[in-house]
Amino acid sequence: MLFLETALKGAYLIDPEPRVDPRGLFARTFCVEEFKAHGLNVFVAQCNLSLNFKRGTLRGLHYQVSPASETKLVRCTAGAIFDVIVDLRPDSSTYLGHCRIELTSENRRMLYIPGMFAHGFQTLVNDTEVFYQMGSSYIPACQHGLRYDDPTLDIKWPIPVTEIADRDLAWPLLETSQHAR
Repeated sequence: MLFLETALKGAYLIDPEPRVDPRGLFARTFCVEEFKAHGLNVFVAQCNLSLNFKRGTLRGLHYQVSPASETKLVRCTAGAIFDVIVDLRPDSSTYLGHCRIELTSENRRMLYIPGMFAHGFQTLVNDTEVFYQMGSSYIPACQHGLRYDDPTLDIKWPIPVTEIADRDLAWPLLETSQHAR
């Protein structure tokens, strides 16, 4: 696997190194030793699957706070997503900075997201499936979120939103809240 650090320290774009032969393709998508060598969390508490029926569906921006701050390894197993992460670490030089990456079933890229990063994505095609490996179990009391359209973040989503959960529309704007501080 090739580990490429993003503009947000600690977040990595990971490219599998496929081996192709007449039978097809084989690629490693997770290796404890390789993740450890890059200082990444290797503990997997749960795995999640998200199937999204409509192009333009937006999920996020979600994160969990201590004691259940989540690391995530995200990959798109069918279709395509526009993936966004936001650095919520108050002591980080990139605090409130965001990174946008296209993950598709064709490019097979993965995104490693450290704890205290908000994460969200928008589907670029119908019937898109996303697979997550999570470093912490979901704890509802620790769940928080940011508005996808928060003017402080100024995230440029590629297409109009067609589906979004009421909960994701209800997160307060950063200027009126105490997110991650």
